[in-house]
Amino acid sequence: MSTAHIVWNQNPILLDLGYYQLHYYSLFFAVGILCGFLMIRLKFEKQNIDFDLLQKLTIYSILGIIIGARLGHVLFYNLDYYFFHPLEIVLPFRFEPKFEFTGYNGLASHGGAVGLIFAIFLFSNRYKINYLNLLDMFALAAPLCGGFIRIGNFFNSEILGKPTDVSWAIIFKQIDNVPRHPVQLYEAGIYFILFFIMILLKHIKLKLKYGVLFSVFLILLFSSRFLIENLKVHQSNLLEHFILNMGQLLSIPFIILGIVMLINLSMKHKTFEDNSYNSLF
Repeated sequence: MSTAHIVWNQNPILLDLGYYQLHYYSLFFAVGILCGFLMIRLKFEKQNIDFDLLQKLTIYSILGIIIGARLGHVLFYNLDYYFFHPLEIVLPFRFEPKFEFTGYNGLASHGGAVGLIFAIFLFSNRYKINYLNLLDMFALAAPLCGGFIRIGNFFNSEILGKPTDVSWAIIFKQIDNVPRHPVQLYEAGIYFILFFIMILLKHIKLKLKYGVLFSVFLILLFSSRFLIENLKVHQSNLLEHFILNMGQLLSIPFIILGIVMLINLSMKHKTFEDNSYNSLF
């Protein structure tokens, strides 16, 4: 059994101005969003699509992610608390045991995914841009964004792994003295690998149908998420004694959606080679 472990005691606050604190998590979240924005911008420029639409899409996407992720955290991970503190759902403050600025530090990735998909649907309907094309584009950008966010979780010493004696176990001193799986880094690594897989699928000369890239993305990402959840400490009291944790339960609908989309798209004929103004590829 290993006795030497990595000790992580990083202060999650990058910059403290007294009246405002910048957390590493916020920084990495912003970096992830920026990387996604730049990738999507390249797609817009490549197809000579109006840049104003990209600005509008960015607003839709950010709002969808944040609102969805916040509601997902409230409903699935901390409902018992927010039921008695409803104002804290929408306000970045904590009122008890004392008033303090907390930011929106409770965000659930599954909720963010739902919010983003819904926001893209609204944008697609309003501006008449092919919905599946948009989803495929986000399938390229989302893993990169998600990887940076998980690194932010690591700096925040949150989303803890189960205790372990592997040589690379990490002791999060901000939390306790228990060596744990660094599941945040596992997940970040998986997302970055998935990013390169999506890039590879996009650039190899296959006649992929619209939506296939997004379907594969859903299946691979949430299947890996389902598996890695086995190494995480339960984050929700709602399923504390259930065989599956909340992250696994919420991943199943996304996996099913990806499979159903893939089967449905296999019966259609439109491919990436069918170029039109509405195509973002």
